[in-house]
Amino acid sequence: MRFFTVAFLLFSVANFAQKDIKYATFFEKGNGNQSATYQETIAYYTLLASDFSSIKMLEMGATDSGEPLHLVIFNPEKSFNLDEIKNNKAILLINNGIHAGEPDGIDATMQLFRDLALGNIKIPKNTIVSTIPVYNIGGALNRNSTTRANQDGPEIYGFRGNGRNYDLNRDFIKSDTRNTKSFAALFHKLNPDVFIDNHVSNGADYQYKLTYIMTQQNQLGTVLGRYLDAEMMPSIVLDLQKKNIETTPYVNAFSETPDNGFMQFFDSPRYSTGYTSLFNTIGFVVETHMLKKYEDRVKVTYEYMRSTINFMDANHQKIKKMRLQNEKQYAPNNSYPIKWEIDTAKVSQFSFLGFEAGHKKSDATTGNRLFYDRSRPYKKDIRYLKEYKSVKEITIPTAYIIPKAFWNIMDLLKSNKIAFRRLEKDTLIEVESYKIADYKTSSAPYEGHYIHRETKLVSKMERLAFSKGDYVIETRQKGVKYLLETLEPEGIDSFFNWNFFDTMLQQKEGYSPYVFEDTAAQLLQDNPKLTEELEQKKKADPIFAKSPEVQLDWVYKHSVYYEKAHLQYPIYRLL
Repeated sequence: MRFFTVAFLLFSVANFAQKDIKYATFFEKGNGNQSATYQETIAYYTLLASDFSSIKMLEMGATDSGEPLHLVIFNPEKSFNLDEIKNNKAILLINNGIHAGEPDGIDATMQLFRDLALGNIKIPKNTIVSTIPVYNIGGALNRNSTTRANQDGPEIYGFRGNGRNYDLNRDFIKSDTRNTKSFAALFHKLNPDVFIDNHVSNGADYQYKLTYIMTQQNQLGTVLGRYLDAEMMPSIVLDLQKKNIETTPYVNAFSETPDNGFMQFFDSPRYSTGYTSLFNTIGFVVETHMLKKYEDRVKVTYEYMRSTINFMDANHQKIKKMRLQNEKQYAPNNSYPIKWEIDTAKVSQFSFLGFEAGHKKSDATTGNRLFYDRSRPYKKDIRYLKEYKSVKEITIPTAYIIPKAFWNIMDLLKSNKIAFRRLEKDTLIEVESYKIADYKTSSAPYEGHYIHRETKLVSKMERLAFSKGDYVIETRQKGVKYLLETLEPEGIDSFFNWNFFDTMLQQKEGYSPYVFEDTAAQLLQDNPKLTEELEQKKKADPIFAKSPEVQLDWVYKHSVYYEKAHLQYPIYRLL
C-alpha cells in the first residue's frame, strides 16, 4: 500500500512537471532576456485555447501587416458570447505590443493566461480577462537589436512603427491604419470597463522598475475620475507595495531631471487611454523602466495586471455603476471642457526614489553630459502636479448636423458605434455655425499629418438649407465625448486639427485685380457702410493702409463674390 502511494505521488509530480514544461513560455525557457516572436506568441495562445476550454482566441479584423488582429479571452465559465458576459461581469482588455520594441506585456500576459487556465493564481469570479496578444504586428515582424538604443533588453525585439511606419499610439482619432479600425470594432464589441496598455518608458533614471499612467482624472469625468484617483489607483499601488514593488506615476519631469518635480501626463484622445476614456473606460499605461533588467520588467508587468484584476473582481458592480453615472454628466446644454492646462496652484508632495544626478565631461562630444550616480540613491519629497484645469468650455449641443458629402467623417463615427439619423427631406434648420478665424500649423510632419493647433473660431446663428440624407447626430448617447472631442474644432485632437477639413482652408475661386478694380469701385459706391468700414480699417491698421493689394482683397472678401465655403467649418450645431 505504501509503495502504491509513493508511486502515485511520484507520477503526479512528474505529470505536473510535464505540464509545466508544456506550457512554459518562450521567455521562461530562455535566459530571462529573450522575448517571443509574433509567430511564437500566436502559437502559444493557440495551444492554450486548444487545451483549455476556459480560453478562446478570435480573429477581430485586419491590420496593415496583412495578418489578422487577435483577441484572446479567459472565462472560467467557458462562455464567450460577448453580448451576454459583459452585462454581468467586468471586462478587462489588455493591449500588448502597440510599440513592438516594448514587449514586456507580450511575455507577461502569456504567463498570466497560462496561470489563470491552470489555476496557479486566484481565478476571478466577476471579471473576464481579455488581451490583444500583439497589436502592432508589422512592428513585431520587424525584429532587430538596435532601435531601442536606451533600453536594457530583451536581446531582440520589434520596431515602434507598424508595417506602414505609423506610431499606432497616435492614431486613435485619425484612424489612418487598419489596426486602429479593427481596434475600434473590437473595443466597442467588448465595451471594457478597464483597459491596460503595456509599455516601456524612456526618460530619466530612478530606482523604480514600474511606473504608470492612469487616465487623467479631470478629463475622465468627475464621477469616474474621483473614483480612479481616490480609490482604485491607491488600492492598486498598495497591493503592489505588499509584493515589494514600489511604483510612481510616469515621470514627466519639469526639467532635465526629476529633482525639481514632475506633472501628470495628459493622455489626449490620440493616445490609447485618452481614446478609451471617451467611452468611460478606465485606462492605465504600464511603463516599466527601460534600464531595468528585462526579466524584472516582465515580472512587475505581470503583477500590475494581477493587482488590477483583483481590484476589479472585488469592485466590479461599483465600476459598472460609476461608468453609467459618469456618462450622464455629459448632457445637452451642460458645459464641456474642450481645452485643459496643468493647474500650477495645486501642488502636492511625492516621496520619490531617485538617484543623484550631475554633469561631467562628455567622452563623445565637446560638451558636458548628464549622468545619474546609482551608488547614490535617495528618497525625498519632490513636487508633483496632477490636477488639470479647464481653460475653454463649450456648451454641449443637442445634435450635430453633417452634410452627406462628408462620408469620411461618417465612416469614422460609424466605426465608433455613434448613433445617427438622416433627414427625410430637404429642410431649413436654424443652427450655430463656425468660421475658422485663426489656426497654427506644425512645420514638420507628425504621423502623416501637418496638424493644426491654437484654433480659434467665430460663431453665429443662421438658418441654413440642409438636404435629404444629411446626418443628424444627437449627443444624448454613449459616445458623446467622442463626438465633442472630434467635431469641436478647438479640441486638441479634433478632426479639424488632424487636417480632415483642410480643403475648406483653401480658396477655390479668386479674381484678377485689374478686372475686379472696377467691380470694387462700384461696390463701394453702392454701399456707403462698406466704404466707411474700409476707411476705419485703414486708419486703425497702418500696414493695411499702405497696401492697395490687401485693401482690394478686403473689399473682395466683404462682397457677394467671396465664396462661402472658404474657412467655413462644414459641421453645424443644433442647440
